[in-house]
Formats: sequence, C-alpha cells, structure tokens
Amino acid sequence: MPTGVWFPRARAVELRPEQDAAIGEDDVRVVALASALSHGTEMLVYRGEAPRDLALDLPTLDGSYAFPIKFGYASVGRVTDVGANVRGLARGDLVFVHHPHQDAYVVAASRAIRLPVDLRPERGVFFANTETAVNVLLDAHPRAGDVVAVFGQGVVGLLVTQLLRRAGARVVAVEPIAKRRALAEQLGAEIAVGPDDADAAVRDATNGRGFDLAIEVSGNVHALQGAIDLAAFQATIVVASWYGTKPVSLSLGGRFHRARLRLVSSQVGAVDPSLAPRWDRARRTAYALDLLSELDLMPLITHRYPFARAADAYALVDTRADEVVQVLLTYD
Repeated sequence: MPTGVWFPRARAVELRPEQDAAIGEDDVRVVALASALSHGTEMLVYRGEAPRDLALDLPTLDGSYAFPIKFGYASVGRVTDVGANVRGLARGDLVFVHHPHQDAYVVAASRAIRLPVDLRPERGVFFANTETAVNVLLDAHPRAGDVVAVFGQGVVGLLVTQLLRRAGARVVAVEPIAKRRALAEQLGAEIAVGPDDADAAVRDATNGRGFDLAIEVSGNVHALQGAIDLAAFQATIVVASWYGTKPVSLSLGGRFHRARLRLVSSQVGAVDPSLAPRWDRARRTAYALDLLSELDLMPLITHRYPFARAADAYALVDTRADEVVQVLLTYD
C-alpha cells in the first residue's frame, strides 16, 4: 500500500497510507526515487500561512489549506506500468510529476514529464523550480549589460541568478544567509551581499543610478520595499514570491511614484502573453528540460532525508534555514 506525506495541522507531519489505485487506460504508475521540498510555497503551507479558503491548483494535491492537506509538487520516479491508451511513455522511463511526497502513485500520463534517459534523478527534482525560473526571466525581459538585483538566493533565486548570467546581465545578489551568498557568487553573481549592504553595492555597480531590473524571490515582506528604494528611474521590479497570508506594507508615495517604477507579478501558471505565439507552456517545458543537464544544480542540494524521516526534513527547513538550500526526500 502506498504511503504519502500529510500535514494534519500547522508544523505537523504524518505518513499516511494511500489508496492503491487501479491504473486506468490513460494512466501510469510511478515508483518514487526522490522528491524535493519547496522552501517557499510548501513551507508556507506547512506553517499554516496559506489562505485557508484558497482552492488547490493541482489535481494531485488532496485535502485543503485549512488542514489536513497533502502538498508537494516535485517528485521524480520510474514508470512501472502504463495504461492501454498511453503513448510516449514506457515502463522504466524516468519522469517528473507535480505530485506530493509519496512512495508510489497512479497519475494521468499527461501529467508525467519524461526526463532525459541519462539524467540523474536528483537533477530531475529541480524541474519545477527551473521552469519557474525560466518563467521569471520571460516576465522580466532582461537585457545584456543590465544590472539586475536578485533579492533572495534560495533555490529559485540561485536558478534565476544562473539564467541571468547566461543572458548577459550583471547580477547583484541580496541574501541574508552567508551560505547562500557564497553559492550565488559561485554560480554567477558579480557580488552577493546582505540586505544592510545592498544600497552601497547597487550604487557602486551602477555609478549611483540604481539597478535596471530587480527580481524578488526571497519571500521576505521587507525585500520588496528594499527593491523600490534601490531602483533606477523607470526600472522594473518582478515579484515572484508568494507571501500567502503575510501582509506586505509598502511606501508608494515617494520614490515608487516619482521614479515611475513598474511592479510585475510573475507566476508559473501562465507565460507572458506578450510573447505569444512564439512562447507557450510547451516551449517553456522543453527549454527547462534542456537546462536540467546544463545548469549547475548539484551544489544546491545540502541535505537528503529518507522518506520515513520526512518530519525531520521539514523541521530542519523550518528552524535552521541558515544551514539549508535544497532538501530532498529519498526513497528505497
């Protein structure tokens, strides 16, 4: 009988038996190899900081944000059985599925994304965050030579930093945790500083004019104001964080207004419509899959926990954030 991770209440984790579903004609059965904890959205859910009346946006999720809830969206496994109508997937294929942490499950074949044959499963768990990072850049429209301030160097922030460097931008990473600042510089940031040093760093990198573009992926409600304060005239600030129920208070009466700043929301559920018909979700997916073999991903993994110790993994991320970047659950 399969087993899945549930949150019965805030900051609590249970391993619960799941129904051993029969495989339908359009389904595949997957046995998990690894899954990644989301340190942003998933931790908001774990802490009870998601809006309780919000609808679940993936059919693989279960319960509700009011608890109990089964939540997660970065599972990699092997296909062990396929339905009679399934084409394009076969037994033994390595796949990524936007599915909660569970050791085995049945899912519609259309929701299983086939990964490259020679890809390490641990690289595959980064697909969702890589696709998110690609979407951020599609929303941000960086130009070669732009000075871009990236607020937050968690997993998505570090992926955004790598992609910006590939696009020819100069990245100033703003991150309070020293371990992540060091990774940011290793992965392409021109400089990585704490929030208290961001003003001097941005002004030094831009001869005092402020950054051309900022990307806020910290989840910190104070970072957005910091971005507004350091922006150049008519700069764009892309907000990729989801704050859940955390209130965000901004000062919009001074610099934001007179500098004609632009705030842009970036959410992975849609591609910037101004890029259609050249870019759609299929093209974004294909590009993200290619990047899994090209980006420097393995240094982001700081901890691995056996599936049976999932509760310890969540407690680590919740209480000792300065020690972690990406935490994985592994499956026998």
